[in-house]
Amino acid sequence: MDMNQYLEIFIEESQEHLQGLNQSLLGLETNPKDMKILNEIFRVAHTLKGMAGTMGYTGITSLTHQMENVLDAIRNGKVEVNTAIVDILFECLDYLDNSISAIANTGQESSNKADAIIASLNGVLLKKPAAEAKRPDNTEVNKNETMKLNQYEENIVRKAGQQGMSAYEVRVMLVNDCMLKSARAFIVFQTAERYGEIFKAVPKVEDIEDEKFDNEFTIAIITKEHEALIKKELESISEIVEARFTKIEVSPEEENTNTVNAEQELQENEALAPANEEKENSEESQGKKAKMGKTVRVDIDRLDNLMNLVSELIIIKTRLEGVGNDSKNQDMTEAVEYLERITTSLHDAVMKVRMVPIERVFNRFPRMVRDLSKDLSKDITLNMSGEETELDRTVIDEIGDPLIHLIRNAIDHGIEVKEERVKNNKPVNGTVHLRAYQDGNSVVIEVEDDGKGIDVEKVKKKAIEKGIISQADANELDEKNAIELLFKPGFSTADKVSDLSGRGVGLDVVKTKIESLNGIVEVENSKGKGSKFIIRLPLTLAIIQALLVTIGDEKYAIPLNVIRDINTINASTIRNVHGQDVVLNRNSVLPIVRLGRMLEVRNVASDGAEELTAVVVKKGEKNAAFIVDSLIGQQEIVIKTLGKFLSGIKFIAGATILGDGQVALIVDTNSLI
Repeated sequence: MDMNQYLEIFIEESQEHLQGLNQSLLGLETNPKDMKILNEIFRVAHTLKGMAGTMGYTGITSLTHQMENVLDAIRNGKVEVNTAIVDILFECLDYLDNSISAIANTGQESSNKADAIIASLNGVLLKKPAAEAKRPDNTEVNKNETMKLNQYEENIVRKAGQQGMSAYEVRVMLVNDCMLKSARAFIVFQTAERYGEIFKAVPKVEDIEDEKFDNEFTIAIITKEHEALIKKELESISEIVEARFTKIEVSPEEENTNTVNAEQELQENEALAPANEEKENSEESQGKKAKMGKTVRVDIDRLDNLMNLVSELIIIKTRLEGVGNDSKNQDMTEAVEYLERITTSLHDAVMKVRMVPIERVFNRFPRMVRDLSKDLSKDITLNMSGEETELDRTVIDEIGDPLIHLIRNAIDHGIEVKEERVKNNKPVNGTVHLRAYQDGNSVVIEVEDDGKGIDVEKVKKKAIEKGIISQADANELDEKNAIELLFKPGFSTADKVSDLSGRGVGLDVVKTKIESLNGIVEVENSKGKGSKFIIRLPLTLAIIQALLVTIGDEKYAIPLNVIRDINTINASTIRNVHGQDVVLNRNSVLPIVRLGRMLEVRNVASDGAEELTAVVVKKGEKNAAFIVDSLIGQQEIVIKTLGKFLSGIKFIAGATILGDGQVALIVDTNSLI
């Protein structure tokens, strides 16, 4: 059977499961006793194993199988969750993520072998069970202590038999006056593991390491090799008297029963809610399941095609509006108005289909903060809010990298080391806030930290050293303009280059990417208390409301969401300050931007006119007056890219097709202010 037809579904579902696994592992580290989280991790591993096995990906299958063994041991109280175990599980997540990405790109699993991670998982299983009390230091294990297998270990033996392997109980006897017994035992373990896998030891590994045994100990091993070969190798070790092999047999009849019991236990854990869980949570869970059942996977290319068709419909609607205005036919006018209502509703419906919760971007950051905290030896808490805020899919796909830079910047540059925080009477634990919320037709994302803030004087000093500004210019800069220097290419305040910072590419990338999405970045700073980076993004990049204006013989569109107001300015009130035309407006100085000159348009009527039409445009807290010849009016426009041959043109963000077939360029207001 050709499995390639299921490949896309396998990749998509696996990525969803891995996203959930990441969240669950972070939750397990915080609440190691939470069986609900543990069962969720087990469920994901079990599902991935089945999916990968069906598709024939043996590396993923083997790793998730061993993950199941460890998780089952944790559920049964044989192993206690600690940071080391969570780290290993995160390594499993990374391997699975890399493998799924490799499959998506090449159709093959990751070339990195999972053997090392599987060995780490096996090491967890050899640790002392949490449910068993530790023996007193002066207690020695009876040398006649026999090995008894529990249900979990019997399953290991059965699985080994299914794979053509044998299981042996090996009793190793040392000479009576053996020195450094634990060293001899270590050599035995090392030798045995060259030929198979040890899955049990009597006494426990910890007791053997502490020499809390007489002159013999027992191990259980699964191997493909013949027992005579391993026996010869073990007995060749100095001070080993004998290695006595006994084959371990497990009745096959119990396999079905145990498997059924295990499956029943898993189903019961998944189906039964805790006794004290509120009914409200149960209803919420049912609601989520019902909602999931009504979703359909749609390729983004199909949505793009649908959006293009809606865009064409809006263009025709605009053209019909012009025809309707020229015609005195009442029926024609009513038909055009009805078409306008329908296209507006259709546009809104398509936009909602394209909207994706920003949660899918936010979910990657808790793991990143956890790893950075360990690398930098800082205690960092990440608080996230507004994950349900929705953005257009095209924006979602692009916003991840800028946020990674800002969060890394906050942790590395912003939050101080523990000693410095204590010295400044701050909590040892630093905090990074990641927020998202909708503000009108924009979505705002904030990255805030409670660190030391931005040292403006240090920024100026670095800028002078790098030749970005002169000493005289630096003296005239206020705090906001000084902070803008951080976004210059190649600028960094780090004293030395590290894996995290110092190369001056972080904030430059942030600004470039955000502005390519027609968004803006603002910074709020409080020295000694922290800093906040604010990103404002449009809800969509496809269809917007715009003000159409004329400059000379050309028509231009200015996005409506950046317009503050429209004024008439008397040319005699304009003053020139340091080479910049400004006008006093609402008790504040407003810079003048003559669009005709900036865009190199000929026959500009506003040049030399006494009364000027000014469109006041905002960019964060900055404002500027754009001088135009005349206003056409507000219109819904479809944004079209200029294409690769015209990309990079200054001051132009794109183009739109008007109802009469003419092309109007869209002004990039961010680059002009």
